[in-house]
Amino acid sequence: MVYINHIYNEDCMKTMQKLPEDSVDVVLTSPPYNTAKTAKGDRALQNRENRYDVFVDKKTPYEYAQWTVDVFNGLDKVLKKDGVVLYNISYGADSPNSMWMALMSVLRETRFMIADSIVWKKRSALPINTSPNKLTRICENIFVLVRKNEYSTYHTEKKLLGVNAHGQKNYESVPNFIEAPNNDGANDLNKATFSSVLCEQLLNLYSPVGG
Repeated sequence: MVYINHIYNEDCMKTMQKLPEDSVDVVLTSPPYNTAKTAKGDRALQNRENRYDVFVDKKTPYEYAQWTVDVFNGLDKVLKKDGVVLYNISYGADSPNSMWMALMSVLRETRFMIADSIVWKKRSALPINTSPNKLTRICENIFVLVRKNEYSTYHTEKKLLGVNAHGQKNYESVPNFIEAPNNDGANDLNKATFSSVLCEQLLNLYSPVGG
């Protein structure tokens, strides 16, 4: 049995097996970026390898792509009709293709497509001062993924402003750009917490009332 407003601290694949089909309105997630293998030095690598209880954060790009496909197949089962997956993901400086390979595998091997993309501008970022050509990434991507057959009907909370004489509906303009803090600060359980300000803005836009 799965309880509403209950936190399950476990592998998401296990949780999705418990959830009823067609039971989730919106998924907001930031998966592991698979960057441990790019850490420099034994201690840095060990810290990154141990950041998760279960997930091994140094898969090959092909393993990471397959893992991502498995996650989206699980989401396909639990997501309601016209539901939305908000997927915040980035990449390691030494393996930038891994993220794109994973997303391309989702587009090829699942029922999902990228319907929109949002730029999240953080308040601070570590500069890459040791690189002669890579820029400091102050922004991250949030991809809006929906089932391909629901591209024209997936849910948002954009307000209807009016209907013209020809029956054309006009909606409010919402930029695909969000400014929000990096996180809510480190704690004993998590040194890289998520940004609740970012989550609030995304859920206000994509989650239906009572969702």
